[in-house]
Amino acid sequence: MNGPDTYIRGPGGTGRGPWEESMKQLNYIKLEFPARSVNEGFARAAAAAFAAQMDPTLEELGDIKTAVSEAVTNAIVHAYPDAIGTVALRLRILEGNVLEITARDKGRGIPDVKQAMEPLFSTGGEERSGMGFTIMDSFMDGLRVRSAVGKGTTVTMSKRISVKARI
Repeated sequence: MNGPDTYIRGPGGTGRGPWEESMKQLNYIKLEFPARSVNEGFARAAAAAFAAQMDPTLEELGDIKTAVSEAVTNAIVHAYPDAIGTVALRLRILEGNVLEITARDKGRGIPDVKQAMEPLFSTGGEERSGMGFTIMDSFMDGLRVRSAVGKGTTVTMSKRISVKARI
């Protein structure tokens, strides 16, 4: 159910993503780190290293790194504006050559996810562009955002990695 606390876009605008299908998990990693800006680069690198086993194109790898960067930065800046909380990152490789990425925080939450998804909307002040969710949405095949005020936000993204012909 979509409400003010949830946004879902799946491949082709269907609202369905791997999280709603019974796709077999082939491999996964889980990371947890302090919500410090210096850890954003670590999260990008870890995601890229994990995704490399799927043999993505350079463009696909760039999309993954950018989307992870935006998700982690959102948690650092918006979830914990006055404290250092934690960010949990989970990456899963699912059958069908799908990479699923989940970034979760236990911060202040988003009162209206639909409004937060609007391009240029930001609660982070003038120095923030308000384009984080828009970037995640455009670089990934599926995006789901769930949030509860005072409990945190979970962003789940998916990307189908192209299968290359083996020589």
